Amino acid sequence: MSQPATTPDALDAPRTPDAPDPLQALDALGPKGPYRSRHRLTISDVTGTPMAELSLVPRLFVTRALAALRAAATPPLEERLAALKRAGELFATGTVAGMTAAAYESAVCRMSGTPLANVRIAVEAIRLSATEAYRSVQAARPVGAVGDWRDPYARGGTAVWIRRGDVFAVHAAGNHPAVHALWLEALALGYRVAVRPSRREPLTPYRLVSALREAGFGTDQVVLLPTDHDAAGEILHGADLSMVYGGQEVIDRYAADPAVLPNGPGRSKILLTADREWRDHLDVVVDSIARHGGTACVNATAVLVEGDPAPVAEALAERLAALPSLPPQDETAVLPVHPVETARGFERLLLGKAAGARAWLGGDGVVDDLGDGSAALRPAVLQLDDPRDPRLGMELSFPCVWVAPWTRAAGVAALRDSLVVTAITGDEALLDALLAEPSIKNLYIGDHPTHWIAPGIPHDAYLGEFLMRTKAVIRG
Repeated sequence: MSQPATTPDALDAPRTPDAPDPLQALDALGPKGPYRSRHRLTISDVTGTPMAELSLVPRLFVTRALAALRAAATPPLEERLAALKRAGELFATGTVAGMTAAAYESAVCRMSGTPLANVRIAVEAIRLSATEAYRSVQAARPVGAVGDWRDPYARGGTAVWIRRGDVFAVHAAGNHPAVHALWLEALALGYRVAVRPSRREPLTPYRLVSALREAGFGTDQVVLLPTDHDAAGEILHGADLSMVYGGQEVIDRYAADPAVLPNGPGRSKILLTADREWRDHLDVVVDSIARHGGTACVNATAVLVEGDPAPVAEALAERLAALPSLPPQDETAVLPVHPVETARGFERLLLGKAAGARAWLGGDGVVDDLGDGSAALRPAVLQLDDPRDPRLGMELSFPCVWVAPWTRAAGVAALRDSLVVTAITGDEALLDALLAEPSIKNLYIGDHPTHWIAPGIPHDAYLGEFLMRTKAVIRG
């Protein structure tokens, strides 16, 4: 089978002016092994320097790969779980496809602009997810259901928790490496998995699928299928169930499709009511906005304040303004980095929406040119006058927060359509109402940042709720 054209560690080697950087070959990982296509896409780092060539497979390759997954047998549970644990450790600490863990972390920083500290957080999240995948999915199993028809409870009749299909496809996002932690649960449940990587950052899924294969999963159990847009739909069409990432347009496109689980903007929020001293909670608010470089769906993008929001906005601006602009591979970097023109696009989008808002930070722009073709996106803090302002639902891929007043009359309606609401309040009736609101997916009460998550805790409900169903069984 085809092999990488260069040693991957060479991506992190010192460069000389006379020698061009080698390009790593990121092959498709099909059911017969690595596949290098004629149609390849150059992946550059945030400075515009080419780093890798990603093989894009045609529609026919996708069709045949999914057919191979469908024809494959599911390995026994204990084998799957042991292989997942090995893969998690290998991904986090080992040499995979010729690339050390340190070289991977450095390369993914340069490729995606994700700060090094955040990449390391993501690596640990993926390792932990691989280790705890089965325990996490079992948290989703109904208490009245068992996992096998051989269970003694089936003698008197019971529900058995079964898969809704055999092949699960993922159209992955590239905003943060940790998005790849979730689909490991499908492997724990016995699905065969096809991953279409993001063109922005295909290195993480390439490394993870390679680690899974090295750890014991067969080439007919998990595949990596980079495609162009024309063939992307074939992956969804050929799978039993799929998970896709994107903006509101993706949510709208697949909202009525029971076979597709769309993941879109988080629009996570923080509520500060008057019975709590907001200064005592400023650390958790800043952390909710800035952790992960502000790129995750669980980052807070709106803060609602009962009372005057100006002092809160001013304090947030002061704290966020102190964050340094640094290349992503710097150990102390915290802000996301993009090619300059991409960063300018985010800035234009923000400034176009900021009319009429009071800009405590970022009003003159958020692009900090690093002088090498890349730019850090600086934080923005903007104050609005109305909790019903639709800009409270605006989510950008850097620390950008909208601060607005909140009143009892505005109520729960101002907090709807949120992946997470952190409610810093002692009002139990309000907490009851927030918990009952269907469009608020997660409710954190008190000093808990919006980005908090742990194995066994649902993100946007349990993935197992989508992948599994119950079937009545009775036996003699």
